[in-house]
Parts: sequence; C-alpha cells; structure tokens
Amino acid sequence: MTQPSTDLFKDKAQDWDSRPVPAQISAGVGAALRARVALSPELRVMDFGAGTGLVCAHVAPHVATVHAVDISAAMLAQLAAKPELQGKVVVHCQDILARPLDQQVDLIISAMAMHHVEDTDRMLRAFAAHLAPGGKVALADLDTEPGTFHPPDAVGVFHAGFDRARLGQQLAAAGFTAIEFATATQVDKDDRRYDIFLVTATKA
Repeated sequence: MTQPSTDLFKDKAQDWDSRPVPAQISAGVGAALRARVALSPELRVMDFGAGTGLVCAHVAPHVATVHAVDISAAMLAQLAAKPELQGKVVVHCQDILARPLDQQVDLIISAMAMHHVEDTDRMLRAFAAHLAPGGKVALADLDTEPGTFHPPDAVGVFHAGFDRARLGQQLAAAGFTAIEFATATQVDKDDRRYDIFLVTATKA
C-alpha cells in the first residue's frame, strides 16, 4: 500500500459514523474483540486503519494508549475530535508499510482495513515488526465474498474478502502462532449478508 495522492475517504469522513454499515460492523467487531482479547491498563495498542475511531472507542478505555494509524487525514480528523478519545489516542497519518512507527506495541487491532492493502504478506510482516515479543494481533475483515460488498468501480479495494485457511497460512509464515478464527458479526448490505471474521494470533 502506498500513500495515495488523494484522500479516498475525504468525502465520506464527515458522516461515516452515522452510516449503518460501519456502525453495525464496529459494534460487532468491538464486542468480539473485547470477548476474545484480554485488555489491560498497561497495553500499548495500534489500531491499523483506524478511520474515525469506531472500533478504537471500544478498546481505548481499557488500555494505556492507542496509536491510531490511517492514511486518510479526513478520517483521522474525525477521530481526533472525539472527546472520549482525548488523552488516550495518538494519531499517525502514515503508511506504516513504507514508514514504520518508531516504537513497538503489545496489540494490533484492525477492522475492515486489510482489504485495502494490496500485499497481504508484507502487511503481516509489518505487523510482526511492530509487535513486542509475545504481542498479539486481532484482525477483522470480510470472509471471501463474490466482489459485491464494494461498488465495482471502488478505488483502493484489492481483495474480495479473505479465505480463512489461506490467511492463517500467511500469518504463520509471518511468524505468528496460536492462530484462531471466529465469526465476529454479520452485516446486511444491498439485500446480501456478509460474514466478518476476527482472527487472533500471537507473535512467536
């Protein structure tokens, strides 16, 4: 993934939180994440593809700090303006595959961002590099779908969901163990139902 010359979410950021699909996904993923990952006050967290902070808001009250990473300045501006995230969240508008953060974290979370990254293997290796020893990932995205979730002319969408077995193999190749998948939630969109998985794994 490279930094785009234009912010693909600039026109969507203002009303993103009021859209039913993002709200439904973030509620389901947030609940699944809290149920499957032990959050504690000393944890340093990265939210990859943090957007406006919908999932971040489920995690921030329970951890030390969240590094909200995204390449959309417009989406991050919405996140940074939320009073409930003040003092807990540090915003980073950058592509960590090209320019990593200068620190490690204990947990990386992500919701519906991985399909925007063309090179999945490179992304997973970047996650491993950002994690302290024994750190964990909790990643949510679409199960393999027929390419109907996004409009056919959508820019910046590289994957029509992910096959769980294949993604598990990729996580193992990137140095992760204890790889576990669960269905976090389902979302209804345009008369279709889509499954959203949550995969957790530990840096070996």
